[in-house]
Amino acid sequence: MDDARTAGRAIGRDRTVAVVGTGTMGQGIAQVALAAGHPVRLYDSAPGRAAEAVAAIGARLDRLVEKGRMDAADREAAGGRLHAAADLAELADAALVVEAIVEDLAVKQRLFADLEKAVGDDTLLATNTSSLSVTAIAGGLRLPGRFVGLHFFNPAPLLPLVEVVRGFATDETAATRAYETMKTWGKTPVRCADTPGFIVNRIARPFYAEAFRVYEEGGADPATIDAVLRECGGFRMGPFELTDLIGQDVNEAVTRSVWDSFFQDPKFTPSLAQRRLVESGRLGRKTGHGWFSYEEGVERPAAHQAPPAQAPAEITVEGDLGPAGELIALAREAGITVHEAEEDNGTRILLPSGGQLVLADGQTSVEFRDVVYFDLSLDYREATRVALSASEATAWETLRAAIGLFQALGKRVSVIGDVPGMIVARTVAMLIDLAADAVAKGVATAEDIDTAMRLGVNYPVGPFEWKRRLGASWAHEVLDELHARVPTGRYAPSLALYRRTYTEMGGE
Repeated sequence: MDDARTAGRAIGRDRTVAVVGTGTMGQGIAQVALAAGHPVRLYDSAPGRAAEAVAAIGARLDRLVEKGRMDAADREAAGGRLHAAADLAELADAALVVEAIVEDLAVKQRLFADLEKAVGDDTLLATNTSSLSVTAIAGGLRLPGRFVGLHFFNPAPLLPLVEVVRGFATDETAATRAYETMKTWGKTPVRCADTPGFIVNRIARPFYAEAFRVYEEGGADPATIDAVLRECGGFRMGPFELTDLIGQDVNEAVTRSVWDSFFQDPKFTPSLAQRRLVESGRLGRKTGHGWFSYEEGVERPAAHQAPPAQAPAEITVEGDLGPAGELIALAREAGITVHEAEEDNGTRILLPSGGQLVLADGQTSVEFRDVVYFDLSLDYREATRVALSASEATAWETLRAAIGLFQALGKRVSVIGDVPGMIVARTVAMLIDLAADAVAKGVATAEDIDTAMRLGVNYPVGPFEWKRRLGASWAHEVLDELHARVPTGRYAPSLALYRRTYTEMGGE
């Protein structure tokens, strides 16, 4: 489709960009193209909708001027470049057409078949689909090589990430041209292959699924799980409040789509509890009730918080605490005497009662005598909350000492059920596993995956940065233990993670 002069280059700012579909996402994409300096045409099959969208975008630009974020002259110039189209034929001179219509494969296929008749052979065609196969949408086209996925995130004018998706038949020059164009639009593009969920919606599944699983196992309530992932794990929002914001129906539909597309792989199994929410019409903020109630005057449930407890005067550390090593310095700063054992019988903190504190490792407290597990944290110094888990066999004195220890370090303490891997640890281990699998299967590079997860869903760090911090074998070991206790295949470490772990450990 491209000649030697245009192959791989960004589309010039003087070339027209067309957007088909005038909903929230379509308007957002049009606004981004307009801000980048392109002439923009908006088309919608519903009469009058394109003109309404032009007016709505103009009003948003006016607000930017009022807030001092846009110059009045630039606003006037942008308005002169934005037009509604009454027919697809008016998009004939577009260099790029981006589709943002209903997520229905047949509807999208018909649209692009019509577009091929209206535009030139050198026009780049793109879909903003978040859940459908880019390859399938392009399947009936005469020139599928010029077709790509450009998955923007909502709101498009504000969020920087764009997933540039190569369909099975996409030419490399088309993908590169789309990538370079997104850079000139001020976006942060990442390259990925056409796989279910692309990067973000594929790899993010455990963030929701493991939280829902802990809830279904009776390990903790939604408010507590959210609080632990925010205040201990460093995530911006918890999965329960986030899915209420997204919409339970929308989030579950993506989960189910990815699960079905991977032939019902147990790693992507949807949540029955979430299904019941959708069936009951409790879809989140938009219906006034989801995991939480949003009715006026109804307070959000509070996360579990242990009452004050006496901290031990001294503790003994055995082995290398690894990711939890900062606790040694924190304990000493809190005035607690820390002894470091000469013998290495494991990795644990010994309490004066004889009980043990152990970092979540995929095992359960009930398997051992007098053990309290504590959850993984992104940064134990900055964390404001830590979760603990114990079994009925754990001595009360040991649990109280563990609570008191973390409270002395300035942390709120949530005690959850005796679930393997706890909350943050099992979530992060699964994220690392899916990311390693995606790289091995050519979906994206490790760098692009980390970028996508930070910018697309606001993770504090990407999966590979987590892996670097936690050590080569940490995720594999946690998942191996989880798989031994829940042998459904959900937690079985992927071959990709096994190989990466073995290589990074030097073949030991």
